[in-house]
Amino acid sequence: MSDGAQTRSGAAASARVFVDARRAGRAVRDYPGAPPPTLADAYAIQDEAIALWPDRIAGWKLGRIHSPLLEQFGAGRLAGPIFAGNVWRAGAEPTVFPVIAGGFAAVEAEYVLELGQALAGPGWTSSSVADHVARVLVGVEIAGSPFAGINDSGPAVTASDFGNNAGLILGAEIRDWRTRLDGLTCRVQIDGVVVGAGGASDIPGGPLDALAFLANHLAARGRSLEAGQLISTGAATGVHRIEPGQSAVADFGPDGAIACRSASGAAASPG
Repeated sequence: MSDGAQTRSGAAASARVFVDARRAGRAVRDYPGAPPPTLADAYAIQDEAIALWPDRIAGWKLGRIHSPLLEQFGAGRLAGPIFAGNVWRAGAEPTVFPVIAGGFAAVEAEYVLELGQALAGPGWTSSSVADHVARVLVGVEIAGSPFAGINDSGPAVTASDFGNNAGLILGAEIRDWRTRLDGLTCRVQIDGVVVGAGGASDIPGGPLDALAFLANHLAARGRSLEAGQLISTGAATGVHRIEPGQSAVADFGPDGAIACRSASGAAASPG
């Protein structure tokens, strides 16, 4: 058996463990198989898992890679899919979302770009992607994985399991976003205690730069962004761990707030 076949076999095995655990709501104590040494290896596992997951991709999340790991892995961001069954609309009552007991779960205040036009091929910049954005909304990314150590094991491990994404809660549309985007601010509370504050300026290069990165990244993987997809552009106040039963509020000031609550359970999937 060739090394390439062995690598694909290992990626498929790791992906299967993650997908089965997510669908069952079951924690994974140790990383399944050999942890990916590079981001390319991580995305090979992610692609295998996407093929196994019985739902369509509704969008993508982006996460930040800090120095010195940025230099080691050759990228400042990582990406993961968001599936349609794990997208919720915020309402008057707190949105209840599932987390895997014994796994990893966190909430992140985010600025979400809704695409009006597809983005295919390489060569995108923050300027060239702007006209492809139909709307900008406030949102909360639910970070989550069956593997509790996902964020402590390096960005390749994080990327391999759907980029540590477990869902997205959509809030209100941001009006006049083209003139206001750079100055937007927000904060996050968990059980009434402020755990982080920041804004769009805390996302390196801003949300449009995150979108340009994603379009170029997906092009290199033979994928593209489709009209209507939602892009969660990165944690504006940090990544805030949350346990089953805890409540959180992401407050975006004049652009509204999103209240949510975690509960033990399995990831939504239609299959």
